[in-house]
Amino acid sequence: MKRLLVALAVVASFALPVHAQTFPSRPITIIVSVAPGGTLDALARLVAVSLGKTLKQSVVVENVTGAGGLIGFQKLTKSEPNGYTLMFSNNSMVLVPLLNPKAEIDVVRDVVPIGAVANVPMVLGVSNKSGIQDLPELLRKLKSGELKPDLGSGGPGTTAHLAEAMFLQMSGGQGELIQYRGSGPAITDLVAGRIDAVIDQTVTLMPLNAEKRVRAIAITGDKRAKQMPDVPTFTEGGLGQFNLQIWNGLVAPKGTPKQVVDVLSRALAKAIEAPEFKDRVEQWDAALPDKADRTPEGLAKIVAREQKSFAELSKSIDLQVR
Repeated sequence: MKRLLVALAVVASFALPVHAQTFPSRPITIIVSVAPGGTLDALARLVAVSLGKTLKQSVVVENVTGAGGLIGFQKLTKSEPNGYTLMFSNNSMVLVPLLNPKAEIDVVRDVVPIGAVANVPMVLGVSNKSGIQDLPELLRKLKSGELKPDLGSGGPGTTAHLAEAMFLQMSGGQGELIQYRGSGPAITDLVAGRIDAVIDQTVTLMPLNAEKRVRAIAITGDKRAKQMPDVPTFTEGGLGQFNLQIWNGLVAPKGTPKQVVDVLSRALAKAIEAPEFKDRVEQWDAALPDKADRTPEGLAKIVAREQKSFAELSKSIDLQVR
């Protein structure tokens, strides 16, 4: 009988899914749906390095741009659900499908959350050529109609697109929303003075402000950033209702086995606790998410909640793909 039990145990061990025993056995690709140079890309590459060390496997970033992130999203949903193709995204992951109903993508239905990675404040940066000195001045000029600025974003459906549409509505002003294939190209034009302003995350605008290549005039959140103590919050500048902050996270395509998701989730949670990762995030005045949000279940709740709130918000501010 003892021999029989041992034999059954051996058979049972071989019955476990192969992917659960061997994953990952080859490089993992993380899709980023915007061009290099922006916040999402920078964070994704930081995650790739840290996750690769944790998994002891190569993790590479692939930029798949187009249609405000829709092309990258479609590539994810068409990928084999085996854990080797993932996507790093943020709030825009919820917004893009809402603005592209013909694509028939449902973020709750079509992706499997792995975990949230970082929460990042947003910064309003203006070009040095714009002559704008601070947020109160900009708000006065917007309300009077004296200024109708060109605002650049990373493309329709991105967090910058949402932020800038919200900003114009809340400020009572008008402006031109200019779409790029990622915040990197938009910020390049901001530095060159070809556009007036960009609302993006601290990751991209903080260093440019320090180098005086752009002027940061407001930041979201309840308090000023440690790395930019001279930059007032939107509340201090007179627009307290604007307080959008960005979460970033990792997801897999629908159908990815739970055993694989569990491996990735545990590795991701460990990766973002690595000192070099935490130090870089703190340098950007970002923060690690609550531990509950670092789990697949935690990120799933965030996504489901925002799918409902963003559907209502996009209608209220007439957010469209143009």
